[in-house]
Amino acid sequence: MPELPEVETVRRGLVPAMQGGRVEKCEQRRADLRFPFPDRFAERLQGRTIRSLRRRAKYLLFELDDDAVLIAHLGMSGSFQIEKSDMAETPGDFHHTRSKLARHDHVVLHMVGPMGPVRVIYNDPRRFGFMLMTDRDRLDAHPLIRDLGIEPTGNALSAAWLAGRFDGKKAPLKAALLDQKIIAGLGNIYVCEALWRAGLSPRRRAATLVTAAGRPVARLEALVDSIRQVIADAIEAGGSSLRDHRQTDGTLGYFQHRFDVYDREGEPCRRDGCAGAVRRIVQSGRSTFFCSTCQR
Repeated sequence: MPELPEVETVRRGLVPAMQGGRVEKCEQRRADLRFPFPDRFAERLQGRTIRSLRRRAKYLLFELDDDAVLIAHLGMSGSFQIEKSDMAETPGDFHHTRSKLARHDHVVLHMVGPMGPVRVIYNDPRRFGFMLMTDRDRLDAHPLIRDLGIEPTGNALSAAWLAGRFDGKKAPLKAALLDQKIIAGLGNIYVCEALWRAGLSPRRRAATLVTAAGRPVARLEALVDSIRQVIADAIEAGGSSLRDHRQTDGTLGYFQHRFDVYDREGEPCRRDGCAGAVRRIVQSGRSTFFCSTCQR
């Protein structure tokens, strides 16, 4: 499933074509994806201008000029493609050759915006993504949004703030970091990577990073820095593009080639001076990759 860096990559790719653009026509080609489409979905989008395109955790938020918000999730295999009809070779133009799997194009938005006339196509072979709608003033209370924690990319994330959530917490550090009510958008891949960078075991109890007085220990400070850096590196690289994920221009991200532990079971640890090897264990039904020699 695409994680936060992948979703942010998609958002940044869509903004030049969609933000400030008007939906001239919406083709809704099936009744549902993971969930049924909202009533009058195509009708409600047609004629609307997209004021802004934001991200919250792994959700894309399209804010419309009638104060409605389209909430979109990519699921396991969802992707957006942008097609121009004139095929001009202008630097920065988005172009993606049509897939042979056009039968999986479930929503097509015909738009006129900053890039001129474009088609924005949502393709999802597994149909585990979804699109829902709500009112802007109800967004924060929406069941998908209301319980989300802070963003790992914002200024709110700090060791002191995290210490308040980890204090007395018996859960393993990996599980605590995957709790979306604490930090929103962190997923399995980048938690594994951040823990390796910080030299912390995924099996360590979260509470061990907090003093008796409720303050963060130095290793929690290091973990916060690692979380910020691994997310920033992945966004800069264009997302890891595992399996079905694609950027909006059809190219692959490449952060997967820089993974230090994820999906590297049995390979030597990449930390200088460490003679250990990457192990794989299962925690809460998910694969965890780490080095038991240098991660404590």
